[in-house]
Amino acid sequence: MDTPPPRPTAYYLKTPDAALHLGLSPKTLEKHRVYGTGPAYHKLGGSVVYTVEALDAWAQLGLRRSTSDPGTGVCLPAKRRNGPVRR
Repeated sequence: MDTPPPRPTAYYLKTPDAALHLGLSPKTLEKHRVYGTGPAYHKLGGSVVYTVEALDAWAQLGLRRSTSDPGTGVCLPAKRRNGPVRR
């Protein structure tokens, strides 16, 4: 009996799948993208995609062993960092 060929693993994830991978909402991931506080992403045409490696590397920045562990990196909140945008 012939077995079907294995499905390729997704190397790039669109925002909803990337958010699911991180346990965040897609809107939160979009906010991180706007404010520059989130994981690295690629623009392919009009689509935003993430690599699993970039998502995992960004999540690794927030790794802590205890509440008193300062860690080595920082995952900033999805909000503006330098005051209001000037027009």
